[in-house]
Amino acid sequence: MIRRFLVIWLFHNFYLGAADWKPAVPGWEYSFPGDHGNHDGFKTEWWYFTGNLQDATGREFGYQLTFFRQGIIPPGKHPEASSQFLSRDIYFAHFAVSEISDGRFHFAQRLSRGAFGEAGLGDKYRLAWIKGWECELIGEHNFRISAKDGKHAIDLKLQPGKEPVIHGTDGISRKGEGEGRASHYYSLTRLKTSGVVTTPDGSFDVTGSSWFDHEWATNQLAPHQTGWDWFSLHFEDGSDLMIFQIRTKDGGRDIHSGGTFIGADGKITAITNDMFDLTPGTLWKSPSSKGEYPVTWSLKIPSLDMNLNISAAQKNQELLLSPISYWEGAIRAEGISRQKSISGKGYLEMTGYGSPIVGMQASP
Repeated sequence: MIRRFLVIWLFHNFYLGAADWKPAVPGWEYSFPGDHGNHDGFKTEWWYFTGNLQDATGREFGYQLTFFRQGIIPPGKHPEASSQFLSRDIYFAHFAVSEISDGRFHFAQRLSRGAFGEAGLGDKYRLAWIKGWECELIGEHNFRISAKDGKHAIDLKLQPGKEPVIHGTDGISRKGEGEGRASHYYSLTRLKTSGVVTTPDGSFDVTGSSWFDHEWATNQLAPHQTGWDWFSLHFEDGSDLMIFQIRTKDGGRDIHSGGTFIGADGKITAITNDMFDLTPGTLWKSPSSKGEYPVTWSLKIPSLDMNLNISAAQKNQELLLSPISYWEGAIRAEGISRQKSISGKGYLEMTGYGSPIVGMQASP
């Protein structure tokens, strides 16, 4: 069944194209809480939660829970039908727990065409759900998220510490040259988090901080772009940082790489490609995919007088999924900013190392 969904997904990505879907173009005016919901005129959308948590004894965990919608039939393209078997979208979700104190990592994937309500977006209480994994909006920017796979589970409440941050310029975060090669992209960068993490060792009451990304778009990467490295960091001084680079086939970095720095006071500073240096360090080779992932990095942002050393909280945080394998895990940062020592925790996503980014590139 899963393979059948993937065949449908790939067919519609490669052969049906994006002509009938809305492109992400300048001028989007964000409105909340409405924009936390589904934007079904766009082909691809995701709701992305990551966080670093700990219990009262200092035991550390990282987690990821992501809900994806991949459009199949554009709204208005075909007459509406009442059949429970009709699917206009494919839904899938990724769930992972990093048991940092013990060096263990667990991940899972669920896929559904949403028949008979087993997956969907935007009922009375839930933003997204799939086969028991759920994201509820319980306030303007407040969430409850839950997922369980085998002996691993999370049940967490998230409360905002800052207002939503809009990335990019004029309502879009550009990813490449050409109209529509962009996304509408915002984050809730610092969500106070509490709840329960369950592992084979038991259930643990935890607190910590989470990051929420929401993006929707139609076109994806350009043909010469091979993957990306995306970082989110919470610093102990109350500031936050998102930064990403898009790698190219010639081994370089695309000019549309960039990010956003959010001060402890909420002040936003846009970071363009020419404002930062990001250098990979130690490589970890996956015994499964054979991909070689940088698990240490050096990041310099001269305009912020920032110089960071970033390292994985544990090396093995690769999600071996089909059709894409990628590394997504907890990280730690130490360094200097404005002549003061700074440290932080966050998350790093790396794609295009363990497998090609199948279905993510737009046509030329």
